[in-house]
Amino acid sequence: MTPHGARAIRERIFLPLVLLAVAIVAAAILRAQVPPPDPPKPLASLKTVPVPEPADLARFVADKASAIQLGKAMFWDMQAGSDGVQACASCHFHAGADNRRKNQLSPGLLANDTTFQIGGPNYTLRPRDFPFTKHQDENGPSPIVSDANDVASSQGVFNTSFVGVTPGQAADVCNGDPDPVFQVHQINTRRVEPRNTPSMVNAVFNFDNFWDGRADHIFNGVSPFGDLDPTAFVWQIDANGNLERQRVSIEPGSLASQSVGPPLSKFEMSCDGRVFPKLGRKLLSLRPLAKQFVDPTDSVLGALASGSGTPGSRGLTTSYPAMIKAAFQPQWWRSASMVTIGGEQFTQMEANFSLVWGLAVQLYEATLVADDSHVDRFLDGDAAALSALEKQGMDLFTGTGRCINCHGGAELTNASVRNTGNERLERMVMGDGGCAIYDNGFYNIGVRPTADDIARGGTDPFGNPLSDTRRAMMNPPLFVDPNLNPPLGAVVECDHRANVDGTFKTPALRNVELTGPYFHSGGKGTLMQVVQFYNRGGDFANLNIDNLDPNIQPLGLTPAQMASLVAFLQALTDERTRQEQAPFDHPQLFRPNGCIGDDEEVREERTDTAGTGHCVDDIEQVPAVGAGGRPSAGIVALQPFLTISKMTGGGRDR
Repeated sequence: MTPHGARAIRERIFLPLVLLAVAIVAAAILRAQVPPPDPPKPLASLKTVPVPEPADLARFVADKASAIQLGKAMFWDMQAGSDGVQACASCHFHAGADNRRKNQLSPGLLANDTTFQIGGPNYTLRPRDFPFTKHQDENGPSPIVSDANDVASSQGVFNTSFVGVTPGQAADVCNGDPDPVFQVHQINTRRVEPRNTPSMVNAVFNFDNFWDGRADHIFNGVSPFGDLDPTAFVWQIDANGNLERQRVSIEPGSLASQSVGPPLSKFEMSCDGRVFPKLGRKLLSLRPLAKQFVDPTDSVLGALASGSGTPGSRGLTTSYPAMIKAAFQPQWWRSASMVTIGGEQFTQMEANFSLVWGLAVQLYEATLVADDSHVDRFLDGDAAALSALEKQGMDLFTGTGRCINCHGGAELTNASVRNTGNERLERMVMGDGGCAIYDNGFYNIGVRPTADDIARGGTDPFGNPLSDTRRAMMNPPLFVDPNLNPPLGAVVECDHRANVDGTFKTPALRNVELTGPYFHSGGKGTLMQVVQFYNRGGDFANLNIDNLDPNIQPLGLTPAQMASLVAFLQALTDERTRQEQAPFDHPQLFRPNGCIGDDEEVREERTDTAGTGHCVDDIEQVPAVGAGGRPSAGIVALQPFLTISKMTGGGRDR
């Protein structure tokens, strides 16, 4: 070999080693500059956590119990939907979530994809459809053999345009519009939302709500977008008796912010273009829950129930105006003066209907606290509350599985009021070895490619970033986190990079056995499929490496270990939720379950003179239950999604 050839070989060996050494030193320096992450908050019983409530609630609410009654009536009332069918509860009737199988698929709309892959509109999901991303070996890292970007979510309303309301009528006046996506042979089906439906049980503990956190922790009385919505005003009677337009900032108010979104959503509950004062005008003219039976033993509404199920006994014995007057301070509803909004005259009660709706629904949902699972009892000191298998799963959850790093504390989520309220931003050494700032409680874990749905990386309707990180990086900043230590800008290598694209709010886990399908995509049908996802280090970790949470790595758990982790997750079910016992009891509900027919053929119903029709709903009843829940009504307990989540040979037989 010539000296030149030997030198070339040495250089080919030496230079990569030098570069590797430089990279190792640089990474060590970076890690030294980045404060280590706070240790995960230990597990604790949820009974130890006070239920968050606005400090200035008394400024708005005169009687909290009456406001809870009002909120429960509004949440379950089918008359709230533009079609007189779709209630908030239509997508939150099963442990706070939605377990329907028919007409529950949405294409990858947020990835600008309008084509279906698993099945089309009105398709009925089957166990073999899950998971939506299939691997050669589901238990460990292996190639993807099939993938679909469809989303398992919740059906809402037909594609329609709002015209007006007729007092005394439950259905709005709307025109049907052809739907290019949700239709079977040009017959419209109900539209399906682009993200899976989260449970609203225990949602009161979330700092922000919705998967992307757009339901701001500050309620502005009008919309989900907090103080950054420049159009949000409410109307108050001033000291001189005059109506005064003003802004409000009610905190914590994320549940209220969340609750005012769906009633105006053209996917969820509304004809396109409806406004809250019009919804108020309609509901104020209708008897609450007039289409639905309310059990006389209902823990909240029983005293107002019309009867015992005989003809004509549906609904409540009171009115919405009377309920509002009992619940809210008079300065928010009593004025005889009219308010002009959009060139139209409204009463003060109509004009403030979003304020009333938001706070009343928040106060009702704040009662839906599931804090008595077997895990809670064990953490309260009952050593016999968990089986040996469930304890093994808990050890994995807090140890090797690294679950607690995101699902921390008594709330089982880092996106909680207690955690995020104290520290909105954090620095993180990313999956690619670099460093970034991120929104605490929001993570990219490789469920779908980042570009499919940027989630927290998106913007509100006014062009503002949803992300606190990006707001803090603006000049001038829209947000400053006083608890970020060291302050933003101090760590040069980190503080120019925002890790927010494709990050989603970490969900809490109580009742998770009952709230499938799972993840924002709804692409996992069982808890075992969820555990397998984490065990193999995600589905799209390599593709998402620039934004990937560093905890997403192959875990190497054995099948027995995964079974114990599933058993622990099942032990997080509060049996009151499973049995719909107070506070989880509820009025009767009639909900659409797709259309009569299938994904090949549906029956058409003409709806307006323009000749634009839609399919005929296949309506199913959710029976009313009182405080005693399903056992008192002789109804079987709630079951997991597709009834396939229960492990054989694992966990306790519940």
